[in-house]
Amino acid sequence: MKKFDKERVLLAVAGPVIALAVAFALSAIVLIASGKNPVEPFSLMFEQLGYSDKQVLIINQASMYYIAALAVAVGFRMNLFNIGVDGQYQLAAMMAAIVGAHMNLPAVIQIPLLLLVAAATGSLWASIAGVLKVTRGVSEVVATIMLNAIAVSVIAYLWLPDVLGVTVGNNTTTGEMHESGWVPGFDMGDAGEIYGLVILAALLGIGYWVVLNRTRFGFDLRASGASESAAAASGVNPKRMVLMAMLISGAIAGLAGLPILMGDAHTFDRNFPTGIGFLGIGIALLGRNSPVGIAFASLLWAWLDKASPELDFHGYDKEIAVIMQGIIVLAVVVSYEVVREWGLRRQQRRVGAELAAGHVLGATNNENKEVAGR
Repeated sequence: MKKFDKERVLLAVAGPVIALAVAFALSAIVLIASGKNPVEPFSLMFEQLGYSDKQVLIINQASMYYIAALAVAVGFRMNLFNIGVDGQYQLAAMMAAIVGAHMNLPAVIQIPLLLLVAAATGSLWASIAGVLKVTRGVSEVVATIMLNAIAVSVIAYLWLPDVLGVTVGNNTTTGEMHESGWVPGFDMGDAGEIYGLVILAALLGIGYWVVLNRTRFGFDLRASGASESAAAASGVNPKRMVLMAMLISGAIAGLAGLPILMGDAHTFDRNFPTGIGFLGIGIALLGRNSPVGIAFASLLWAWLDKASPELDFHGYDKEIAVIMQGIIVLAVVVSYEVVREWGLRRQQRRVGAELAAGHVLGATNNENKEVAGR
């Protein structure tokens, strides 16, 4: 491997490693300050990785985190901050659940239809922020935050019994989806079942990498994110790319809730997972917008979620995992900036050394020419 490639790999790995090390260290300090053992909680959570049922739960949870983080990463590559993933995936899951409960087509049609409905809903909801940005200059951060609140209100309205809601005891649902819209999982015996749409998450990751790194559209997207003026000078329409990025980000976000909806819950009710979109922001940051990095970060986040309940049985607060997640996000931002500055300094020193070497070589050549001329 070339020296330059080794440096790139080192820079890519250094940020996440530093962030995780800082997160573990600061979490240990919090435990010490509260008079608790700083090592045992982590030991207990690591032990959970050895149980097959926990492994299944982690993989299932990570599949949703992964899709949400990919949606955020698409925006990041375009220098956009799509905070609206949370509202996009919840509204998309609800619309898919409603369609799945009121339509009963053959599975080969029903399942693609529900995927399309979810993607279209997420894309449509995200497009509002995109249109506002390119036509009125409204910050996508502000627009998507507001759209999250509006999405919650729309969901509450659709849940009304007079609209599309179905009351089941103290819970409000959209009604159970027809079995033709269920996606069978992978039976792991006593450990449970892995969601079938884990495959969808993997395919989205592959598609994300291919589009961004092997297509002209992906190049234009990254170029526009790096410098709109430079992209415009090369013939790329920055406003079009902003809108396209928001549409794609929203479409991916709309699929984030489907693994559990079509693989387990089969309805959208008040117990449906929330907050996945916000977690996707931290996961995308930790994974440096790389599909492989995001996969590892998703598994880490899912492990913290699913292993932390064990702490309650040993006198520790499971919120230590939440503290770790928060510290990781903060540490990621700081560590990446430190690593970036370190990388720039190394690059400057290398360029300086090369220029100095070239100057010496040039002077030597001139001297040789003078001697030859004499």
